[in-house]
Amino acid sequence: MSALHPALIPADAAEAATAIPVRFIGPEAAPDAGWAALNGFAGKPGQWTLVPGADGALDHVLVGRGDRFDPFSARALAGRLPTGIYRLDLDGAEAERAALAFALGTYVFDRYKDRSDRPRPRLVAPPGLDLEETARIVAACDLGREMIDTPAADMGPLQIETIAREIAEAHGAAFTVTTGDALLEANYPAVHAVGRAAAPHRAPRLIEIGWNLDRTDAPLVALVGKGVVFDTGGLDLKAAAGMRLMKKDMGGAAHALALARLVMQADLPVRLVVLVAAVENAVSGDAFRPGDILNSRKGLTIEVGNTDAEGRLILADALARAGEHTPELTLDYATLTGAARIALGPELPPLYTDDEALAEGLLAAGREVGDPLWRMPLWPGYRSSLDSEIADVRNDSAAWAQAGSITAALFLQRFAPQTGAWAHMDVFGWNPKAAPGRPEGAEVYGVRAAYRYLKARYAC
Repeated sequence: MSALHPALIPADAAEAATAIPVRFIGPEAAPDAGWAALNGFAGKPGQWTLVPGADGALDHVLVGRGDRFDPFSARALAGRLPTGIYRLDLDGAEAERAALAFALGTYVFDRYKDRSDRPRPRLVAPPGLDLEETARIVAACDLGREMIDTPAADMGPLQIETIAREIAEAHGAAFTVTTGDALLEANYPAVHAVGRAAAPHRAPRLIEIGWNLDRTDAPLVALVGKGVVFDTGGLDLKAAAGMRLMKKDMGGAAHALALARLVMQADLPVRLVVLVAAVENAVSGDAFRPGDILNSRKGLTIEVGNTDAEGRLILADALARAGEHTPELTLDYATLTGAARIALGPELPPLYTDDEALAEGLLAAGREVGDPLWRMPLWPGYRSSLDSEIADVRNDSAAWAQAGSITAALFLQRFAPQTGAWAHMDVFGWNPKAAPGRPEGAEVYGVRAAYRYLKARYAC
């Protein structure tokens, strides 16, 4: 039996009998007198108040649900409620989604700082909630966040390899890794070029997991992640402000590994290939240069216009490798462009695909599980911005196109598998502003949406 999440208590546990009710109240039902009214509680979204009983102890909690209740707002409760045991006065799907949100809100990164004094409320699981599945989903998201939060000194290519290996071994999956100069012999020239300037113990590598591959009657799904453990910008060096958060540039790898673990734990009836290119974009005498022409696994030559557009280079080789498996579906995750944040901000990742059914399915799944995506166009009019006079393609689009997230996705499309459907998610991987249940720091986007979609598409 799988471990349960420590913040969730089974409904039949002895301590559940003393749980404090959490009541979700809209404006129409907000009390106009008494303690709640004195504290300005009007049932608006984001409002909450602790209501004492006659003995002065906490009797119940009121939470504003607004005119349109979002169960995933319950994520904030984990960061607001004092230590204790609570139960949600909700029913059905609302209760289940709110409980998942609550558990997601308990994440805290305490590797380098003692957080033992932090309040740790616990929640009685509502009837019908699959406690083991919920624990798996939360643990996968926490894994991704922990990887992203960890500084680059402690989350290098080797550490990503170690995590990927542990996931593979736990599920009986095949595992291979190609490292350093062996990347050239194995025909991963773009991965090698981007990562070759790093110190030898942080050598670039292409990590591959293969699960269930002997089940030839099952469809094959490929997951691809960008694992740039730190991005200086290379010789096109970033300014200090731009470099400060670049420990998170391996967020795509963290997302892909989190989703892969969920797929394997659920034993979905698919064959799974996971590809992670893990590199450090460092500066040294051997760094790749603006103006260099790189070879790629697909055979296309790439003119380097900017060494800070390195993520798409390593993904080019990884996507080409994915295509050799002839997948039915390919999903890639990458912290790829600042332009995506300009377009949609930090909380809403753009989704790129030219497959209408895949787009509709992922967007619907994201709405269902409170993990939204926003479809952006693979606009063909901008393809010519990637033309090069001396190579097959350039890695930085011409300035006239302006739409940097779209042109990056169009670049990836040149290397994506030609079989089946492909989708690219340009995730930020970070909460720039602290909020209850959402600490400033790492965040995982699009993983729960993709998992829900894969479960629906490949239901047993």
